[in-house]
Amino acid sequence: MGGIGLERLSLNQATVKHIGLEDTVALCVRHDIPAIGLWRDRVAETGLKASAAAVRAAGLHVSSLCRGGFLTRGDPDGRAAALADNRAAIAEAAELGADVLVLVCGGLVPGHRDLGLARRLVADAIGELVPEAQRLGVRLGIEALHPMFCADRCVISGLGEAIDLAMRFPADAVGVVVDTYHVWWDARLPEEIARAGPRIFSYQVGDWVLPLPADALLGRGHLGDGVIDFGPISASVAAAGYEGYVEVEIFNAGIWDAPADQTAATVRERFAVALGGFD
Repeated sequence: MGGIGLERLSLNQATVKHIGLEDTVALCVRHDIPAIGLWRDRVAETGLKASAAAVRAAGLHVSSLCRGGFLTRGDPDGRAAALADNRAAIAEAAELGADVLVLVCGGLVPGHRDLGLARRLVADAIGELVPEAQRLGVRLGIEALHPMFCADRCVISGLGEAIDLAMRFPADAVGVVVDTYHVWWDARLPEEIARAGPRIFSYQVGDWVLPLPADALLGRGHLGDGVIDFGPISASVAAAGYEGYVEVEIFNAGIWDAPADQTAATVRERFAVALGGFD
């Protein structure tokens, strides 16, 4: 019997969206959550150096910084702006000591329906970012999103596709993010997780709840509230060699409106049940 213990739990800031960075840090300390996944907008509110100092003073590990990406701008000015923003994100991840900078790659090129074009732009942009990431010791994690987000958020829609893209670049610089919400449905998921192996830079968990809300982005729930079987996925990730932190990342309006301490306590309880033991 294997399992993932609470010593590897990370709270992604998105799960408690309505509180700021310093309050989220304090929340993690109160609930004995050893790591935190940060979001760039909340880091910017507090300030980069102040954010890094707050996390370090609390003894927390930064499991990820979200997000870079949105690389599918076809016009020269838009493309230059996207690359500049991603280089800034790489520098922020380095300052924070984040395990990975998560890339949500972007949807279709504005004004175009050409998926191939969008995917080529993503690959080209990552290639331009790799030298800076390597210089600063930052790992880039390509996150495949569920296909329903292909048009507007991410043209990389399956874990296999993300792995194929990552493998075009050095293994120390580019890997993948396995997010249960986005990949649980994939019939080839165990094989793809095994193929990813050391390219798995982050493992994120959140449940798929029904019925989906009008804004499908908010259709995540606490572990156990939906349809995802976390045991087999977690066992596959463990068998692939991933030993890093596991982030609970939930986008859900009701959870956001709940008291943050209640949410953190539920995160710990559900994590222990869903990931604490699997065959």
